[in-house]
Amino acid sequence: MFNNFASKAIVPVALSLTGFVIICSIFLYTSIKGDLMRDTVRQETSLAETVVSATRYTMMTDDRKSLNHIIDTIGAQKGIEHLRIFNKEGVTMFSSNPGELNRVVDKSTAGCIECHSGPEPTVHLGSMELARRFVNAKNHNVLAITTPIYNDAQCSAGNCHFHPAQQNVLGTLDIGLSTTSMDSSLMALRWKMVAFCLMVLILSVGGVSALLRRNLLTPIEQLTNYVKKISKGKLDNEIPKGVNEIETLGQIYLDMAKEKQFAETTLIKIKKTDNTNKGKG
Repeated sequence: MFNNFASKAIVPVALSLTGFVIICSIFLYTSIKGDLMRDTVRQETSLAETVVSATRYTMMTDDRKSLNHIIDTIGAQKGIEHLRIFNKEGVTMFSSNPGELNRVVDKSTAGCIECHSGPEPTVHLGSMELARRFVNAKNHNVLAITTPIYNDAQCSAGNCHFHPAQQNVLGTLDIGLSTTSMDSSLMALRWKMVAFCLMVLILSVGGVSALLRRNLLTPIEQLTNYVKKISKGKLDNEIPKGVNEIETLGQIYLDMAKEKQFAETTLIKIKKTDNTNKGKG
């Protein structure tokens, strides 16, 4: 099946194009996915910082009722899977899920181990290092951000909500958003890229095949047929046209056939002459 010249010319080209398009598509998809993830993390980090800013006054005045109301209101927004605040000991002090209150967080879990991997907790981390993805108890894909709540002069000098100045981190805000929208966008992007790859492959392989057939395979087929005619003794001057190399090969075959025919004719004449001379002798 793959012994003819057409298969050997087209199949490697098709495989090469297929591999190239697939590799480029994977690279492009990975790049777009990374950019989308970074943008989502930046937006979620900004949202977490906004929540910290919105709750700072209620924290400073120790207005737990107002703080609970803010957490519940924000946590009830569409797309927010959880919103909670831990104290320095890792106890959940405020949460949009009442069942999590007063529970101690496992510091070895995702989102905590990044800061607590050493003997002393890390005070500052980048936004991408604070992000984590997991499946929650509701079987929802979640992208969560852990944001430390840092101490400042107003907190350490407060009269009713005192924290010592040497305490860098007062607590941690943890907010998780559903990735349903992002996952849907990535799924749609994957299918679009699959369709795009198929179209590129069909057009590329079809175009290359057409060009190969027109500029190479058809002239070679014509040359093959021409050589077969010559081998049967049909010495015509209808050499295949269109490709210089094919025309040159055709002319060479024609010249060789004519030389062979001339040599055979000359040899026959010589033999006849020899036979005539022998008869006379």
